[in-house]
Amino acid sequence: MDDIKQTITTLALEMGFDAVGFCRAETSDQAKADLREFNARGLYGTMDWMQTTEERRADPKVLWEGAKSIIVLGMNYGPDYDPMERLQDKDTGVISCYAQNRDYHDTVKKRLKRLAREMMARWPEDELKVFVDTAPVLEKPIAAQTPVGWQGKHSCIVSREFGSWLFLGEVYTTLDLEPDIPEKNHCGSCSSCLDICPTDAFIAEGQIDARRCISYLTIEYDGVIDPELALKMDNRIYGCDDCLAICPWTKFAKETTEKDFMPRDDFRQPDLGMLVEFDDPTFREFFRASPVKRIKRHRFIRNVLIAIVNGARVDLINPVKRLVEDEHEVISQTAKWCLMQLEDMLDKEAQSKI
Repeated sequence: MDDIKQTITTLALEMGFDAVGFCRAETSDQAKADLREFNARGLYGTMDWMQTTEERRADPKVLWEGAKSIIVLGMNYGPDYDPMERLQDKDTGVISCYAQNRDYHDTVKKRLKRLAREMMARWPEDELKVFVDTAPVLEKPIAAQTPVGWQGKHSCIVSREFGSWLFLGEVYTTLDLEPDIPEKNHCGSCSSCLDICPTDAFIAEGQIDARRCISYLTIEYDGVIDPELALKMDNRIYGCDDCLAICPWTKFAKETTEKDFMPRDDFRQPDLGMLVEFDDPTFREFFRASPVKRIKRHRFIRNVLIAIVNGARVDLINPVKRLVEDEHEVISQTAKWCLMQLEDMLDKEAQSKI
């Protein structure tokens, strides 16, 4: 079995994966309890699938009874810039590091399927299934059962080599492989990730209230965002990297060498004045093959309008006025709020000159 593990590891690294780990097809009692509490308290917001898939998510054997081992694969998407610096330019919108190019689901899944084909060719008696985030898999606690990394206080996986910049994928297999020794938790007394959260979304170490998380609000939430939270979102228009970027282990991270994850020039610092003018065809074409496309135009424009307020872009008041009449209620309602904020800014500016 050690030879099999070594062969799989070699294959995975040759295919472009950056981290490989092995564990039993099981999750800890603590992971199950944490998921139950998360769901019981309604911390998932509108992500109802967290509750409806709880049984399968909590136990790999419920998802697939035949699974004996799990191979955890990681791909580095480390940026070539400091995400925190992007927040300084209020004229532009900030897209999360992981969404700066192609949709990682596609890239990682292609590699997983390639690895699966190689495994089946070598061990034809083996059965396996591959997963990338879209199936009910408790992937972070599972990854923490391997040397790939530990689950930090921000709940994400932290690697000594790649910081928090790892995409995860899993191969469930009927091969009975010896589990690896898990990586130790190296967070110590550090609480940087908890302290930096703009919306105070962390309710305890490793526990997050998704309803206050900027990533959830800009990506998963489909309605009008509470102004109290909107005013804390700064110029983030898709996701948030603060708790990942501030982690001290990030200073050891390497820049990705995967071209699918390298930032597109037009994604690095897109001007809010350009983005707010997007109609649906323009939005879909601009974000073609990008994960941003899946939130659809109405959520995206909502996020851009909030960034316009937080950046005090009073020069964009005319396109904002036009969006008040937009056919989508989320856009029109957010535009009305945005317009009120900008007009108030202009009134205060005029008063200051008297």
